[in-house]
Amino acid sequence: MRLRNIPGAEEDMQKNPFVVKAPEEKKGQWREFFGNDRPLSLEIGCGKGRFLSELSIRNPQVNFIGIEKFSSVLLRALEKRAELPCENLYYLRFDAEGIESCFAPSEVSRIYLNFSDPWPKARHHKRRLTSREFLSRYEKILAPEGVVEFKTDNVKLFDFSLEEAEESGWEILAATRDLHRDPVMREGNIMTEYEEKFSLLGNRICKLVMRPGRKLKGEPKE
Repeated sequence: MRLRNIPGAEEDMQKNPFVVKAPEEKKGQWREFFGNDRPLSLEIGCGKGRFLSELSIRNPQVNFIGIEKFSSVLLRALEKRAELPCENLYYLRFDAEGIESCFAPSEVSRIYLNFSDPWPKARHHKRRLTSREFLSRYEKILAPEGVVEFKTDNVKLFDFSLEEAEESGWEILAATRDLHRDPVMREGNIMTEYEEKFSLLGNRICKLVMRPGRKLKGEPKE
């Protein structure tokens, strides 16, 4: 469930130093923005920022951008960000449907999708962040070895994601339907707020790591 609207949230976005304004103008220039040539990772639907905050501290050699379209939710992430002793994390208040307008081809090394909205109605399938429509968008901005990491407790959404990846010619690098019991894939795992909540309820966590198929990347799909 999303947080209710908070009066003044949008105005706070414009003032906060950790929110990138006019991100479209940074397309192809994120290295200049961060002042280094470190790899760039995104979390789409970053929510309250727990995952990305911890990830940025553990990986100072990587630049991170959290993308969240709801100002009232992003405010919570920014509260955490203000307390972090790092310089490699910024946020966008943005709808990921327009992600190609903010990032140039091969500019992103990794994309994280954590407990995305399942959009359960069939007619809304194109809105799911692992739909073939979104995979096509990611493919255009990912570096040649770039990957997408996806976690969910929704088995139907996980199955859908596997099918969409296959239909889109993506390569499955790793997959599990019980992350917390998988000795390999759980190593270094950072839990989100939702992950902790769902795990306590006894829900199994699914995880998928994938990348655009090497043979198909940049070539016409048959």
